[in-house]
Amino acid sequence: MKKKIVVFGSFVVDLMGRTPHLPISGETVKGSFFKMGPGGKGFNQCVAAHKTGANVTMITKLGRDSFADVALNTMTELGMPKDGIFFADDTDTGIALILVDQNTSENEIVIVPGACATITKEDTDRTINFIKDAAYVLLQLEVNQDANERIIELANRYGSKVIVNTAPYAPISDEFLSKVYMVTPNEVEAEELTGIPVKNLEGAKKAAEVFHNKGVEKVLITMGSQGVFISADGRQEIVPAFHVDALDTTGAGDAFNGGFLTALSEGYSEWDAARFANATAALSVQKLGTTPSMPTRTEVDAFLADH
Repeated sequence: MKKKIVVFGSFVVDLMGRTPHLPISGETVKGSFFKMGPGGKGFNQCVAAHKTGANVTMITKLGRDSFADVALNTMTELGMPKDGIFFADDTDTGIALILVDQNTSENEIVIVPGACATITKEDTDRTINFIKDAAYVLLQLEVNQDANERIIELANRYGSKVIVNTAPYAPISDEFLSKVYMVTPNEVEAEELTGIPVKNLEGAKKAAEVFHNKGVEKVLITMGSQGVFISADGRQEIVPAFHVDALDTTGAGDAFNGGFLTALSEGYSEWDAARFANATAALSVQKLGTTPSMPTRTEVDAFLADH
């Protein structure tokens, strides 16, 4: 059984400011805190998988600028392999502008994908050896979609199971979904993609059936404080969330997806993997930032032992 996993997706530098409240149109708000650090859905999810114990390779594209060093230095510090990193000569590394309400932890985010939206066929062709060896390949919708489609074709050719975290929301074709093993939208993305409001278990079941009818084998929908709905192998249930005091919810979904991928790669069932992932997410929201907030395996195991 293959144990390696691949995360194919975005890297952006997070530029995060905390404010007493989120500004309305035309308003300037004096912030209380600023931090710059590594981010991007793909990178966050890969770091979460790496720190929770997975044998994972990150595939992304950076510019040749100082922001690229934020990714490379982080990977060096964490002991992550860098052989899946490509470079664009004429496009800067992506960035994300993040505002966080210091009272409610709600956030507003603007993403400029930069280099990771310029992934070419030549780049994806260079990923073949990583994908051949991978049990799972995790994608998001933060890179150019034609690159995602080429990666899916390679994964299907070599027997790697494709999981798509459908964030940030973008329209995707039924043909694309028909080649996907599992999707992991949140309740908003699930409604956007299926037209079914996902407010409770019944709504989640109906949305899952739409995905199944499009050819997706397994469906996972994160539903905030309600927990995580899973539809797999004829079983449809919600795995409860862990309730903690959140400091910053920005990277919670990415922590969940990374932790979930680690657990799947170790042979956990989807249900047990979701519990592991819920713990990963619960720990992440108790720290500031996205990539820096991802917990270690020791922290996750200790959390699960206490809960």
